[in-house]
Amino acid sequence: MFAKIRRMHFREKLSIREIERRTNLSRNTIRKWLREPAMTEPRYPEREGKSVVDAYAEQVRTWIQTDSHRAKRDRRTARVMFQAIQAQGYSGGYGRVCALVRRLQQELAQAPSRKAFVPLAFAHGEAFQFDWSCEYAWIGGLRRRLEVAHCKLASSRAFWLVAYPSQSHEMLFDAHTRSFAAFGGIPRRGIYDNMKTAVDKVGKGKERNVNARFEAMCGHYLFEPEFCNRAAGWEKGIVEKNVQDRRRQIWVAAADIRWNSLGQLNDWLAENCRQSWEDMAHPDWPEMKVAEVLQDERLQLMPVPKPFDGYVEQPVRVSSTSLIHFQKNRYSVPTPYAHRVVSLHVYPTELVVVADNEEIARHERVFDRYITRYNWQHYIPLIAQKPGALRNGAPFQTMPEPLLHLQRHLLKHPGGDRVMAQVLSAIPDHGLEAVLDAVRNALESGRPSGEHVLNVLGRIKQAPATASITTALTLKEEPQANVSRYERLRSLDTEVQHVA
Repeated sequence: MFAKIRRMHFREKLSIREIERRTNLSRNTIRKWLREPAMTEPRYPEREGKSVVDAYAEQVRTWIQTDSHRAKRDRRTARVMFQAIQAQGYSGGYGRVCALVRRLQQELAQAPSRKAFVPLAFAHGEAFQFDWSCEYAWIGGLRRRLEVAHCKLASSRAFWLVAYPSQSHEMLFDAHTRSFAAFGGIPRRGIYDNMKTAVDKVGKGKERNVNARFEAMCGHYLFEPEFCNRAAGWEKGIVEKNVQDRRRQIWVAAADIRWNSLGQLNDWLAENCRQSWEDMAHPDWPEMKVAEVLQDERLQLMPVPKPFDGYVEQPVRVSSTSLIHFQKNRYSVPTPYAHRVVSLHVYPTELVVVADNEEIARHERVFDRYITRYNWQHYIPLIAQKPGALRNGAPFQTMPEPLLHLQRHLLKHPGGDRVMAQVLSAIPDHGLEAVLDAVRNALESGRPSGEHVLNVLGRIKQAPATASITTALTLKEEPQANVSRYERLRSLDTEVQHVA
């Protein structure tokens, strides 16, 4: 319109009144445009349209300002804000909230400068990427810090999450074992950052002194480890992005649930990982799901061997009370090994004590501090020499209830500790279940004693089964159980004839 007015006035020599008549524009507007020294398009103020999300703009602005002082992993996402204002009565769509969040973020802070990167492509079965992330969850009534292992196939984008209390070697090995079992195979390369459990020393360029135990695991599963440059997380950007996505999706729900144990949480994570494979579209082939691409990649993966025995071994000395110390906790071992140095095999969920190439004790691992785990059967050999320790012995407070009931009854009488020691000494020979059955039978009689328990134990002990004999001989006439035949021996005539 501006150009048309200029042509009508300067080229056709029409008056302002005539231009007004033809264009229905105000003469003031026509004069203003004709006075412009140069041909420039007029600028009009932006139209301010009202939106249903405007009523919540101040609330969203407050959230963004508050989150600017938090760590990135703790900031609210646009979806979290959308769900929050939905609970307050917002009836609009998610797209309007995203647009509002972007506009407010641009107003409140300048966008940081970003680097450029080269996109990467991986063939099926070529590589996987591994990383750790720090998360928090409520376990056993306490909010605990967890180290979550992320393992992701670079081609199919299938991922696996496992939560652990720490990032130690045994946790690292167990995470690989679980991930490979879930994927159904092993890629040919593994891409890592320079974590201390894998690299003892970072050299110049790509030179690395790989940890011997980590290298043993790689040799067991036959994949080649590859380490990123220093502070170059983009070299394994697939798993880095996975950490961010899972934190915003799966872990938001996990943080709101109260878990009874870490195992329950890991079962839930495994179920959600598999469900995500079925729901997520592959970024390179949007028409296919991650689970479908994983089926194709499994054909190119190496087979999974038997699980790597991923323990960490360290020597420990057994104390005079037959206890070993590990991470500010104490665990019992059999008393014959007191004052000796034994080997402790550390696993993610249990501890195994080995001496003379034989396992002598096994305990569930405890991650709290200043906890003592007893196995009361470890102290039975010593009780035969020191029966008085039964009365206040800490390990024997964990015995089964029938034994505790018998102990309370026997200790009321003189010499009851020695009698109880005799009962406990029968466990290595007869087994715990047999002794418990004998104790229950003695308690049911109303007057239990050590002799009664040992007597019952001898009676309920099963005799060895008769060995079956195989023979080719067969009977033509099977014998019959007919006791009336013996009555003939009692008759008088038969007896007289027999004497005669």
